[in-house]
Amino acid sequence: MRITAIHDLVVPIRSAIRNAFIDFSQMTVSIVGIRSDVMRDGAPLIGYGFNSNGRYSQSGSLRDRFIPRLLEAEPEALLAEDGKNFDPAKAWDIMMANEKPGGHGERSVAVGVLDMALWDLVAKIEDMPLYQLLGERYREGAVDEDVFVYAAGGYYYPGKGLRALQDEIRTYLDMGYANVKIKIGGASLDEDRRRIEAVLDVVGDGRKLAVDANGRFDLEAALRYAEALAPYDLFWYEEPGDPLDYLLNAALAASTELPLATGENLFSTIDATNLVRYGGMRPRKDFLQMDPALGYGLVEYLRMLDMLAGYGWSPRRCIPHGGHQFALHIAAGLGLFGNESYPQVFQPFGGFGDGIPVVDRRIRPPQTPGIGFELKAELMGELKKLF
Repeated sequence: MRITAIHDLVVPIRSAIRNAFIDFSQMTVSIVGIRSDVMRDGAPLIGYGFNSNGRYSQSGSLRDRFIPRLLEAEPEALLAEDGKNFDPAKAWDIMMANEKPGGHGERSVAVGVLDMALWDLVAKIEDMPLYQLLGERYREGAVDEDVFVYAAGGYYYPGKGLRALQDEIRTYLDMGYANVKIKIGGASLDEDRRRIEAVLDVVGDGRKLAVDANGRFDLEAALRYAEALAPYDLFWYEEPGDPLDYLLNAALAASTELPLATGENLFSTIDATNLVRYGGMRPRKDFLQMDPALGYGLVEYLRMLDMLAGYGWSPRRCIPHGGHQFALHIAAGLGLFGNESYPQVFQPFGGFGDGIPVVDRRIRPPQTPGIGFELKAELMGELKKLF
């Protein structure tokens, strides 16, 4: 059993939307395919992967370091002990050979793309959906057959007024979502209040609305917003300050009863450890959003979960960023709180399998072997270009 080829491509996901910190006018993602010599129905099995939105494509790191390391490894070095499948943890060690500690930034995204493709391939070889494979390996066979999902949107968009924002939210409710998230911090506090109140008029309950500042605020602004947001009793207040400013986060947590959410821009176990050590996060109130596709993959995410358990955190307080099917399988297989969803943006990578409905804010993972990208026709149109 061996890998016969690994290909990558860059795919644009440009749009005119923006959050409080960046616009998406030049946004790209990397896609990869890992082809094996394992045949199924007359064709070689291929595992696919891509990176979540918000970080650009990783073609340089993929082509210069991480893909060559996998291709140059002895085939046996990539296999599980029984030799019947690939071992993503062994592949991770090979990819990270000769990499210095620290600097957990863009390289974590490149490794995460390949890690996703490896897990897709491993589950296809086992002929089972990834979430079931994870349940068997890490939860003694237990899985969540459906997963809570919320619709992320509410971006700032040229000419988009309150009525258009409300119409967007209504489309999510019509799709079966009950909880939604919108952006704040990219306008004045008064304007953001008006946007929040317009959305509340649609969803009807503050606990169904989360807001996301995308790391925009200093401590003074974060506290000012927290005070203004408190009467709305929101689902959560996300990433108010720089993701590595643990002192800001701790000061905010000590001064507000609002649930906080952060972690999508922490890409390593040690960064997540420092968040729970020094960031004031409350294990029974707050949410952790580390994204396996951006943070060295599922192999590293498993380390994060082990670390969190040591600090008294349940997996049920984790809800990954990214809005993709990889995180959906991880949530179902490892018993997380739920998963993000992008029903209308970052296509064809946002959202889940075609024809898989959201019912009362929950969705079932795809039941096909692997991650189930094959059930998303527009996405497969891009992935098939790899080979």
